[in-house]
Amino acid sequence: MTFVLLISLIVFLVLSFPIAIALGLSSVIAIVFAGNIPLQSIAQKAFTSIDSFTLMAIPFFILAGTLMEHGGIAKRLIRFANSLVGGLTGGLGMVVVVTSMFFAAISGSGIAATAALGSILIPAMVKKGYDRNYAGALQAISGELGVIIPPSVSMILFGVATGVSISDLFLAGVIPGMLIAFSLMIVVYFISKKRGYKGDSNIPKGEVSAAFKDAILAILMPVIILGGIYGGIFTPTEASAVAVAYAFIIGIFVYKEIKIKDLIPIFTKSMITTSIVMFIISTAGIFSYILTREGVPQKIAAFFGDLTTSPIVFLLIINIVLLIVGMFFDGSIAIIILAPLLTPAAMMLGIDPIHFGMVMIVNLAIGMCTPPLGVNLFVACQIANIKLEGIAKAILPFLAVMVINVLLISYIPQLSLFLVELFK
Repeated sequence: MTFVLLISLIVFLVLSFPIAIALGLSSVIAIVFAGNIPLQSIAQKAFTSIDSFTLMAIPFFILAGTLMEHGGIAKRLIRFANSLVGGLTGGLGMVVVVTSMFFAAISGSGIAATAALGSILIPAMVKKGYDRNYAGALQAISGELGVIIPPSVSMILFGVATGVSISDLFLAGVIPGMLIAFSLMIVVYFISKKRGYKGDSNIPKGEVSAAFKDAILAILMPVIILGGIYGGIFTPTEASAVAVAYAFIIGIFVYKEIKIKDLIPIFTKSMITTSIVMFIISTAGIFSYILTREGVPQKIAAFFGDLTTSPIVFLLIINIVLLIVGMFFDGSIAIIILAPLLTPAAMMLGIDPIHFGMVMIVNLAIGMCTPPLGVNLFVACQIANIKLEGIAKAILPFLAVMVINVLLISYIPQLSLFLVELFK
């Protein structure tokens, strides 16, 4: 049954079926082939896969991110980031990283960060004399912070798929996210020094305080969300609803950049994105049910147990596998399918599931910026009006430092677990 399931999936993917359809059809074929599973279980498993209070956080965070994207948040964060690092060598490039870090703590989506900030910052960098391919590559790699820094949709999906605490995953992402942002800024500095990309020498005196006052309400959003969760005021799901209410009020009544007529397109965009994610989760639920019924997670755990008893070797193998998977599959899909299969094997070798979650999320985040199917690359190419070949070459130094970050996060568990243990 497992063989039929996997072969069917491969065939549908080769035929360019959408991933949700491929998962659903391959599951149906496997169930019909087995002949001992009631067909009504297909609908039941599809429904129970999305019948979760925790999953309600996904549509709320998607809507909150869309509201913030259209509510004037981006340009205020850019101004604040420019006041902080804009005067340094490669200042505008550093602004891309810092702003992406701030925006990541609001949107929870790498694509949203790349699109919302790239539409402003990529043209600004090109106008300032930066290479167009370099500008696109920097925005694409910075956008991946959206799934690493909490709140993150990828963390929610990993938590639902494995039963790991989403609150703990949110905490675990803070230090790795800051580490990655800092390392990207170092790369920006050295590339800028070599190419002569200078900072902005015309930043007015007192701009930091003025920009901070202008952006304070945007900066407070992640503080309210994460502070409320760890202060015991609300759960991550309730926090997502609070985020929507906050973004709605700020965008319409404070910044006044969202008009009533804009709400229908905003809601429509959020509904479409949510529908796609939920459809994938429901069909992946059927797929996972078959794998679980056939004992595949236990077989994978046993396979790795026979292959190696060393957590170091296991993590090295997993990093290679996930980097390759990320090149061809969306990170959310990979998490839904692979997390329930690989996490038991990691736990059997004594690897903390929260730590393993961060290893998996960061690896798959890199996939957003690697050819041939890196979604952030496509968004950046469209904005910068460049070809994939050009941006793929420009992004290589950033990918190299990301691999170093993955190894650090993999082999220094405290980078992920320090804050989790501190707040227990």
